[in-house]
Amino acid sequence: MTGIQTDEVLARATFGADGLLPAVIQQHDTGEVLMLGYMDAEALRRTLTEGRTTFWSRSRQEYWRKGDTSGHVQYVKSAAFDCDADTLLVQVDQIGPACHTGARRCFDVDPLEVVVGGAGESS
Repeated sequence: MTGIQTDEVLARATFGADGLLPAVIQQHDTGEVLMLGYMDAEALRRTLTEGRTTFWSRSRQEYWRKGDTSGHVQYVKSAAFDCDADTLLVQVDQIGPACHTGARRCFDVDPLEVVVGGAGESS
């Protein structure tokens, strides 16, 4: 992506009051939802131009590129905004587990019991 194209994408993004954009990370070939991270404009720019996911750590107040310390790298395959451009979907090739706990997906860790709905039910 060229600098001009990246600037246009950044201008379209709708960052929250905290300056962050939620980024849903999905395995490109299986559709698995791996994790959720947050990006500010610089993290989004790096993700779009470097081919690896970069996030803003809300707890450490610093950038982190997935896999730099763990080796569990995410190679970007595609990215798309939702209809309001306030959430990003990034499809990646995940190497190793995505979760810091060692689980493949962050959403494997704490499944919740729910009432399962179906088509045709009224609310």
